[in-house]
Amino acid sequence: MPLYDYQCEECRTVFEVRATIHEKETGLQPECPACHSEKTHQLLNAIFMLHSKGGSGFQGSCEPGSGCCG
Repeated sequence: MPLYDYQCEECRTVFEVRATIHEKETGLQPECPACHSEKTHQLLNAIFMLHSKGGSGFQGSCEPGSGCCG
């Protein structure tokens, strides 16, 4: 079951919610565990994308020699 990060708009608490895709599609609006407000919004997470480069396997998005991947 996926985890989603949410933040409370009232007290700014960041918390995780475990929910099914069906729950998410039907308008999941979790309650803040700290102040019990329903004014929450989902935070977007950065996604690391892998891509194929010329059939040599999967690599990250950095270029050789750039220093970011060692």
